[in-house]
Amino acid sequence: MGISNIGVPGLIILLVIALIVFGPSKLPEIGSAFGRTLKEFKKSAKGLVSDDEDDKRDKDNEKVTK
Repeated sequence: MGISNIGVPGLIILLVIALIVFGPSKLPEIGSAFGRTLKEFKKSAKGLVSDDEDDKRDKDNEKVTK
């Protein structure tokens, strides 16, 4: 069971638990930090994919020039 199988009821339960554990004053800070972390992760993943594509393109160009 992955995170994609949680669904709406599961997300509501997670939010209620987070609200109880962290309190309403800390929840916006935690959400903001999670958003920044996710944004950085996506940027890094995109950089890795583009590096792989650049390497593949370089190898293809070497084959053409030989």
